[in-house]
Amino acid sequence: MPTPTKAAYLRPALAPGLLAAVALVAGVVVLDSTIFVGFRYVVSILALIVLVFAWRGRAYVYLPFLAAIAVLWNPVYVIPLTGQLWQSFQFAAGLVFVVAGIRIRVPAPEAPAATRGGSVSRRR
Repeated sequence: MPTPTKAAYLRPALAPGLLAAVALVAGVVVLDSTIFVGFRYVVSILALIVLVFAWRGRAYVYLPFLAAIAVLWNPVYVIPLTGQLWQSFQFAAGLVFVVAGIRIRVPAPEAPAATRGGSVSRRR
């Protein structure tokens, strides 16, 4: 049986991107209630997390979109948007998160020297 090889790239933005997309879709239901402030915190923080992964993966195309999401969903300084425009922003931001999560790749760190198989520890 062949030994599996280590992947050259990781997709660290996939989990927070999908989580943010789920929060955005679920947040459409509670747009006019006070619970939506919690959704704003979640989306804003996850946008910044995915932004950092995009920076590390050199996917600079997504940086302005993720920064805009972090600013628009910021719960501290609220930008007053309501109605159908805000709902369309919710779904558009969810699409940005899903696409960014799938497309952002970060090079995998090298395996430790002990697991590479090339080095043998010596006894004294």
